[in-house]
Amino acid sequence: MTDLVDPAAAPSGPGCADCDSAQPQGWWFHLRRCAACGHVGCCDSSPGQHARGHATASGHSVVRSYEPGEGWFYDFATDETFASGPDLAPPLHRPADQPAPGPRGRVPGNWVSLLH
Repeated sequence: MTDLVDPAAAPSGPGCADCDSAQPQGWWFHLRRCAACGHVGCCDSSPGQHARGHATASGHSVVRSYEPGEGWFYDFATDETFASGPDLAPPLHRPADQPAPGPRGRVPGNWVSLLH
């Protein structure tokens, strides 16, 4: 797995880069951070499933949870979860004051029914 990780790659931002750049902007359930380039995308339960989309488009298959208190890694190519991995450049998670699902103000009231 470590050959698929760049520990120096900083995260692309505090939330899903693809949801933030969409028109209209989207929302996410949980966030995943690409371990190769730092792209932050939303998880497979989120409507956009942007972390998996990034992995497919870029070939960067390994992500790390971008949620507070979580440090596990996942490889989309092998469907393997790793309890830990190399230290990555900070920050290691979304802002602690940002809710999940998030971001604040963009999550619809019926969000549970929209999860995958």
